[in-house]
Parts: sequence; structure tokens; C-alpha cells
Amino acid sequence: MLQSNPQLLPQRMPQSTETAVMVIGGAEDKIHGREILQTFYNRSGAADAQIAIIPCASREPVVIGARYHEIFGEMGAKTIEILNIEDREQGKNIQWQAFLETCTGVFMTGGDQLRLYALLADTPVMEKVRIRAQLGEITLAGTSAGAAVMGQHMIAGGGSGESPNRSLVDLTAGLNIIPEVIVDQHFHNRNRMARLMSAIAAYPDKLGLGIDEDTCAMFAGNGSFQVIGKGTITVIDPSQISYTNQPDVENTDPLSIHNLRVHILSPGDRFDLYKRAILPKAR
Repeated sequence: MLQSNPQLLPQRMPQSTETAVMVIGGAEDKIHGREILQTFYNRSGAADAQIAIIPCASREPVVIGARYHEIFGEMGAKTIEILNIEDREQGKNIQWQAFLETCTGVFMTGGDQLRLYALLADTPVMEKVRIRAQLGEITLAGTSAGAAVMGQHMIAGGGSGESPNRSLVDLTAGLNIIPEVIVDQHFHNRNRMARLMSAIAAYPDKLGLGIDEDTCAMFAGNGSFQVIGKGTITVIDPSQISYTNQPDVENTDPLSIHNLRVHILSPGDRFDLYKRAILPKAR
């Protein structure tokens, strides 16, 4: 899907489909317009959609899996499978791997991103999802915890309401689907600006995406994303940072970050991940 880790991808397929990687800030509308979920359904093939739901981030995977099964069933998906992975051994399940070879969409639900990573990382099931998503063969969506795991590095937790500092954010490995980004979700809803800035100070080669609730960064195969939904996406671009004291201060000391660029994008806005530039609005 994206130009990431080329050594892991045997080839790039031409973008002849309308697949996408959809990074959702959580609490997406499930009742009224369902704009984000409807977009996922459409980009997964609409009436021909064969959808895998991965609910294992949740402590109630059966309940949350059934909820999304109901939603995509009402929309008219052709086939829906719930991959209720409760231990890492199930990540080798042959039947699920076979379904993932032919499915058109994969949806990772919210919950606990550490739980999601622990159950899925480096399993055959997740590798099929990652590679097919990066090749543009499927539409992959992750909401809340399912969004947090998208990058090479993941925000596992932290605080809010403070000045940026190293102790404000807990960072660990992510599932490496879009390695170039660090994602924070429920962003303005939970006052997480300083947390994401603290994360980006630690990894200034990445791009920070702070995604509000009921809002989605929808990545196309050319490395750009478009904002859909109801809120905003905050882009934190450290590519022109001239100085940071991050390596030199104690964990609770305030951070200096000079010449940090911040963009606030609303629905319809587009951004080029590689050029770090705003693109014209989609027509």
C-alpha cells in the first residue's frame, strides 16, 4: 500500500483498486451516517466485500466482534469472519490464513493496543494482513487501539495536561504497517497534544498524527492521506527541527523543541506523507 520496508515486499502491485489503509481515531459513528464505516465497506468491495474482523484488542472480543459483524452485515457484505485471536498460537490458524489470502477488507477494533500487539506481532496471520495492506490488495482499517499499532513505534500510554516531557508518553514497538508515522487517537477529545509532541521529540524521523474521534486518516497508495469524518487530524512534522533538548534532560524536565511544524487538517484536507506537504482538497 505504502512505500515502506521495500525489502519485505516482493513487489508493488499497481493501484488498480480503491483500497486504502484507514487509521481511525476511535468512537466512529456506528448508528447514523456511519461515514467512516461505510467508506471502509465500499473500499472493501461493497456488496462483494469479504471482511475479516479482528477484535482481540478488546477485553470483550465476542461482544465487539458481533457489533461490527452486525454493522457490515446490515450494509450488505458478502462474507464476514471474526478472527477472535485469544492466544498467539491462534495466529497460526490455517483457516484464518486462507481467508486472509482472499478477503478484501480487514478491520481491527479498539481496546488495548498492548494486548493487540502482544497477540498479533510477528504471527503468520498478521504478516498476511500487513503485506497485503502494503501491497494495496486489501483495505485495512484500525480504530483507536487498532490505529495506535499502525506505526513502527506505538504510543502505549501516557498522560495529558502537562508540558511536553519524556515521562508523558510510553513508547513501544508497533505493527509496522505505516512505519513513517506515530499515531495518537482520541486526540483533542483527551488533550493529547503534548503527549504526541513528546513522542515525536523521541523519534524526529517520524510524522506525528493526532486523530480526533469519529475521524480517519485514509491513506492511498501514493503515500498521501485524506481526512474523513467529523473532527480534525493534527500533523506534527519534525523534519525542520533545529534543536531539541530531548536526549539531554531528565524524564520529567520540560522539553525544548524548536521549529516544530504543526498542521490542523479538517475533513477533505489531504497531506503527502513523503513530501510533508499539504495537497489540494479532493474534489
